[in-house]
Amino acid sequence: MPGLSWIRNSLGLASEVFSETASRCGENILEASVLVTECLKRGGKILLCGNGGSAADAQHIAAEMTVKMKQVRSPLAAVALTTNSSLLTAQANDLGFETVFSRQVESLGSQGDVLIAISTSGKSPNIIEAVKVAKQMDIKVIGLTGFDGGDLGPLSDVAIIVPSSDVPRIQEVHIAIGHILCEFAETLIFGS
Repeated sequence: MPGLSWIRNSLGLASEVFSETASRCGENILEASVLVTECLKRGGKILLCGNGGSAADAQHIAAEMTVKMKQVRSPLAAVALTTNSSLLTAQANDLGFETVFSRQVESLGSQGDVLIAISTSGKSPNIIEAVKVAKQMDIKVIGLTGFDGGDLGPLSDVAIIVPSSDVPRIQEVHIAIGHILCEFAETLIFGS
């Protein structure tokens, strides 16, 4: 039965993944932060997509950008492509689940926007399809993934590959990276 030592071990493992991510991915996180900030400064928007826990992360990051991260300020344009249940179910039913995000990228995206594609494995077919459409539309792609980056890593303009194969740890780092992207943009656009 899990006890206090199990909890301490779990938090210790999470700490190690955070530390290793800072060491290996810091430059890519900075590059992604600049990409997001420059897009928003130009009046572009951030599109986000993911499945399951990554869908929740997409919504969380979009909310922080649109509402606020640390300060009350004007909204930043961010849309989670995971939130319209009528669209998602119609698309999945009528045209297939692999295109639930790519179709939205095609309809909502514009040249110069940024797509933040979140997939812990980097292999989610609907995420890969969204990335392919984004690339055709000259929309920059930030890939948040783990494991070896899967197909998402090489397709991304900026790939942030969390150095872990433990899905909960990858997801924990992804949301921390999302917070960094939001706070970076908020600070540079509105001041501290």
